Amino acid sequence: MPRDRILIVAPSWVGDAILSEPLIALMRQPYEHPRIDVLAPPWCGPVYARMRGVRRVIESPFGHGTFDIAGRRRLAAELRKENYARAIVLPNSWKSALVPFFARIPVRTGYVGEARWALLNDPRKLLKDALPRLVNRYAALSREPGQLMPMPPAPVLVPDIANRNAAVRALSLKTHKPVAILCPGAEFGAAKRWPPNHFAELARLLMRDGFRVWVLGSPNDKLAAGAVIQSMEDGARQIHDLTGKTDLGTAIDLLSLASLVVSNDSGLMHAAAAVGAPLVALFGSSSPDYTPPLSPLARVAKIDIACSPCFQRECPLGHFKCMRDLAPWMVYNFARAAMPLHLSVRSAAPAES
Repeated sequence: MPRDRILIVAPSWVGDAILSEPLIALMRQPYEHPRIDVLAPPWCGPVYARMRGVRRVIESPFGHGTFDIAGRRRLAAELRKENYARAIVLPNSWKSALVPFFARIPVRTGYVGEARWALLNDPRKLLKDALPRLVNRYAALSREPGQLMPMPPAPVLVPDIANRNAAVRALSLKTHKPVAILCPGAEFGAAKRWPPNHFAELARLLMRDGFRVWVLGSPNDKLAAGAVIQSMEDGARQIHDLTGKTDLGTAIDLLSLASLVVSNDSGLMHAAAAVGAPLVALFGSSSPDYTPPLSPLARVAKIDIACSPCFQRECPLGHFKCMRDLAPWMVYNFARAAMPLHLSVRSAAPAES
């Protein structure tokens, strides 16, 4: 059994999990066979299943805030049989470093976080100014302390084509016209969500230009999707609402069919970028300086106001200007810029109202 096998303890957010793919890309080189196992929460498993170089995804049974010291010891005892040479702990919490410690993995790497000096024997100090983006912070853990860190590659997810084709058939989706996928949800909170009537107006513009429009998201996004469709009035019949009808893996696979994706700052935004879909990413309360979509086909739609980014779940000032004033015609123009010329929408952009 190879002694260079690596265990990565994954983050809990889907978007952050996708941003860990460049770390895995750097760790798998130059090895031919997968040597990386990932300990991940169940909702992030489909993300890692679509990454090259991942040998095995191990489902973490510990929910958010769960300590369960006995359960962590039992899991560590099982993982000890794998003879991992190294563990890289991506979350900053103390308890996330317990399983590698109990598993006696020889090298345990991670940022200091919650006073984890006793659990990590390769602790790193996070230099936020030197590593402003999360993707760079993760990728830097692949190098020795002080070693020069090159620009990491952009995240790449490999769609499951057979699963995608099966979903197209099962959901009666039509793909002979260009498909625009709208992602109106955002798990973190309402401050990240572009207004439903704005999504509806954009959908009308795209349907006018010959696009089929799908709305994609988790069951938690049903309310956001319903508000968009209610705002459509007569055009609602032409929207294909897929929220809650796919698992995350299938959603990622379907994103690879899109000629355009318009998404709030969410896990699906990062997934769209990672499968190479033309993308417009909507930012308001969060910052594209920290977690931008990393793709040459991605455009960030954002307006500059003094209170943005606030990183709050709800607008603390109550006016929500960062998203409300990001008008549909502005996002439509970003969409034209994001798409390759042969996919670009046909009509001229509407005048500002």
